[in-house]
Amino acid sequence: MNSTLQKYAIDPSHTSVEFLVRHMMLAKVRGRFTGVTGSFAVPQDGTLPTEIEANIDASSIDTREEQRDTHLKSPDFLDAANFPTIQFVSTKAEGSGERFTLHGNLTIHGVTRPVALDVSFEGRATDPWGNQRVGFSAHTTIGRKDFGLTWNQALETGGVLVGDEVRIELNVEGILQAS
Repeated sequence: MNSTLQKYAIDPSHTSVEFLVRHMMLAKVRGRFTGVTGSFAVPQDGTLPTEIEANIDASSIDTREEQRDTHLKSPDFLDAANFPTIQFVSTKAEGSGERFTLHGNLTIHGVTRPVALDVSFEGRATDPWGNQRVGFSAHTTIGRKDFGLTWNQALETGGVLVGDEVRIELNVEGILQAS
């Protein structure tokens, strides 16, 4: 099967990049990044994306708490002044159909590690203005210490202030670009 690759630009207004991390061993805090750009390709008659590059503005972090966001942008965590971009670049997709695994390299805080995302193809549609769109949802879990994000504080009751495990959830919509 020789299928033409169609190039898509990530639509930032219809894409979400969110994360969950444990706080004080009690609850999970959800945050998001609002600045995301990138592109990917999808075979015209397929569902497996290729050539993915996504860039996230580290300073666009939003946890609905300004003081926490400022701390997360600081050298204790993301160090957004020195590492302004979080990046994902795909290396391969495995599987077929509606659900598959996407492998790639994730760079956070200047550290690059391989990750695997569980992905669902959400479909294709033409919007009211004639733009062809495609959607995917995905998730993975990373260890923040693997990316040099080691700041923490021990609690008097045992445990730590911030959990190491971070769940990442993505909903991505792309707009077909003219060839």
